[in-house]
Amino acid sequence: MAHAPAPAPDKPLVVLTKRTIWLIFGALMASMFLSSLDQTIVGTAMPTIVGELHGVAHQGWVITAYILAVAIGMPLYGKFGDLYGRRWPFLVAIGLFTVASAGAALADTMLALVLWRAVQGLGGGGLMILSQSIIADIVPASERGKYMGPLGALFGISAVLGPLLGGWFTEGPGWRWAFWLNVPIGVAAFAIAWFALRLPSHRSSRPVDWAGIVTMATATTGIVLITSWESLADGGYDWSDWRLSGLVVLTLGAVAAFVVAETRAAEPLLPLRLFKNRTFTLSTLIGLVLGMGMFSAMAMLPTFLQMSTGAGITESGWLMLPMMAGMMITSIGSGLAITRTGRYKAFPVVGLVVVGLSMVWLTTLSGDMSMWTFGAMIFALGAGMGLVMQVVVLAVQNAVDPHELGTATSANNFFREIGAAVGSALFTTMFTTRLTDNLQGVFGDVPGGAAESEASLTPEAVQQLPEPFRTGVIDAYAESLAPSFWYLVPLVAVGLVMALFLPVLKLSDVAGMVARGEAVNDESELPGAVPAVSGADDGGSDDGGTAPGADAGAGPRDPHRRTPDTLER
Repeated sequence: MAHAPAPAPDKPLVVLTKRTIWLIFGALMASMFLSSLDQTIVGTAMPTIVGELHGVAHQGWVITAYILAVAIGMPLYGKFGDLYGRRWPFLVAIGLFTVASAGAALADTMLALVLWRAVQGLGGGGLMILSQSIIADIVPASERGKYMGPLGALFGISAVLGPLLGGWFTEGPGWRWAFWLNVPIGVAAFAIAWFALRLPSHRSSRPVDWAGIVTMATATTGIVLITSWESLADGGYDWSDWRLSGLVVLTLGAVAAFVVAETRAAEPLLPLRLFKNRTFTLSTLIGLVLGMGMFSAMAMLPTFLQMSTGAGITESGWLMLPMMAGMMITSIGSGLAITRTGRYKAFPVVGLVVVGLSMVWLTTLSGDMSMWTFGAMIFALGAGMGLVMQVVVLAVQNAVDPHELGTATSANNFFREIGAAVGSALFTTMFTTRLTDNLQGVFGDVPGGAAESEASLTPEAVQQLPEPFRTGVIDAYAESLAPSFWYLVPLVAVGLVMALFLPVLKLSDVAGMVARGEAVNDESELPGAVPAVSGADDGGSDDGGTAPGADAGAGPRDPHRRTPDTLER
């Protein structure tokens, strides 16, 4: 097993004071917010954007380019962070994201916007992965829940706040402010990270797994393009189209080539031996299942709200706030409970039960239902998700070698992102197919039929339709969306079964950097050490405080390293 080396003997140990940890955590929160917000903020502004930039035919690429770049970037940041240290990759990620946000705000063509969105995604993928990995570096698993909880809540907040802000900017100061918003936050996060993020850098002699990188990027691109095909190509999924069938063959070939490359690489991008770890495998599969269910459920609910209530873009965002509240409460609460008790398995089990029951409840959606009832439904859904999302990441980090925290964290997030892409595509296809059939019954006698009528439907137009067409359209949306949730229930049930078999491991009380011999917990543990946040270097150093005697080798073996056979005491 190859490990990243610890600092050389003349390099300093990082001193993890409480002040250091909270300063770093502030930078991580800001960067995590930036990255997750931009996955959803553009969707509600899209009609206005494509109208101004004359890019209706290419609008799908604005979102797809970002998702694709995020997915490809995740494993790279995770692996390179393990090999070379996380300070500079994190600064690069913030810099890329901030510069690309300004570029997107200034874009005057659709091509320029798509390209800047791809650069944004390259930065955003790093912000997500490195934020979670750095927390694991500086906080032991036994204390990490109270930090991971807010990070998970922030992800949920941004998922709901993104469409709301996107709608507000579009209807107010203009869609470009959806990108300008990132610039001051990104500059502040970069400044905090520059001075607070005193993490060690390494020099690894291990060769870069170029074969793994190329095949992973090719396979990921194929998966994302296939799942986005309906929005990128006219006519939807036409399997007689040689481009689609060829893309499927290329993707399958790239997946097979990636597996072969990883078995031969000296330092694989994603070590396949990680899948021999039951906790890693089950937690990663749970993340994939949750990604498929979570993003599928969230994809169409705002559209249903706009059609059924006549709510505008911004108002439909406000109506999704109960989901955000549920996710915040349980994500933070579960993190605090895990820190207090040291036990985590019950939370994903209970969370998946709640998510499954919420999906069943959502199958009763109707056009005339009370918004209080709808709010209760999505509050329960958000509460269930909040019990699972960050807990499975914590379980993964606690179960792997401290030298592979970034790789394991990125793998878990990568599969969740792939699950989200696949799940959203499948769910949207089922919904739109059923909707077209239902609208045929509403507009069957209208000249032009359902296809023309569906294409011209907007929330405003629906509210102005005469009866019985108005009620018929709203019921068509409800009757198309509600049964679609039944397809997600078995998926969540599979996740629940996997959660039941999740090994119960004792949470480590040693932070990742301490386990690797790169840090000590506070100044009292290392007399004469210079604090990690001090004026000791010029802000460009990777090294933190100074204290001689760091291990020159691979660092000590973590005495608290988790294995699947180590049961919680």
